[in-house]
Amino acid sequence: MSRKLLKVIGKTNVEFRLIGEGDKVLVGLSGGKDSLALVHALKHIQRHAPFNFEFEACTIKYGMPDEHYDYLAAHCKEYGIKHTVYDTNIYEISHDTIRENSSFCSYFSRMRRGALYSFAQEGGFTKVALGHHFDDAVESFFMNMFYNGTLRSLAPIYKTGKGFHLIRPLIQVRERQLRDFATENNLQVIGDEACPAMLKDVKMPHARASTKAWLAQMEKENKEMFKMIKASFKHIHDDTFLDPKRWERDDIVMSNE
Repeated sequence: MSRKLLKVIGKTNVEFRLIGEGDKVLVGLSGGKDSLALVHALKHIQRHAPFNFEFEACTIKYGMPDEHYDYLAAHCKEYGIKHTVYDTNIYEISHDTIRENSSFCSYFSRMRRGALYSFAQEGGFTKVALGHHFDDAVESFFMNMFYNGTLRSLAPIYKTGKGFHLIRPLIQVRERQLRDFATENNLQVIGDEACPAMLKDVKMPHARASTKAWLAQMEKENKEMFKMIKASFKHIHDDTFLDPKRWERDDIVMSNE
């Protein structure tokens, strides 16, 4: 793993106090480039950080036909990463529980997250780590703006209703850095073929793909765009918007004055 990539992850950990002394962290390991990079980054931090913590990986098994994670299990064993494949019947119950006209991708994402949370509770974990990166955060921001009418992105850390924290150690890393990591190390990466929605005869959601393509085109025209977006995420002037809960008319002081 490159020093540049490790530097970004380490800085994020310090900046948002994601992992500290005595933490027990569960990593959601799908086998994609992002989650594979995350377990290797945490393994590096575990070896070099001036504090002690433990972590292990968990792969949620949907209960689909011909669903195998033998390579993933062997990979974790090779690098000394404790790994569990958690069996569920998510695919079977999806036939009856998914609402009409609902997004299959969103449904399976929610169910996978719920199963991961259950495993975390059973194992007494203090934190659950997911592999979302900065491109995910930017795409989510604009999707929420364009399709939901909200200003919202992906938080680096927050406390869940289950009592533990969800953390995103890769949240300031660009997706291309993670793609390069997988390519340079010849990692066997699990992609969309492992998503249960691919077995359903439904129209796949277009919002994220469209947003990703739009951002890619914008970045071609402005190479500094993502750098500026990251800066804007850290310099929020919420008193300049139209939400009346953010200010009182009589005593407002504009931040740009």
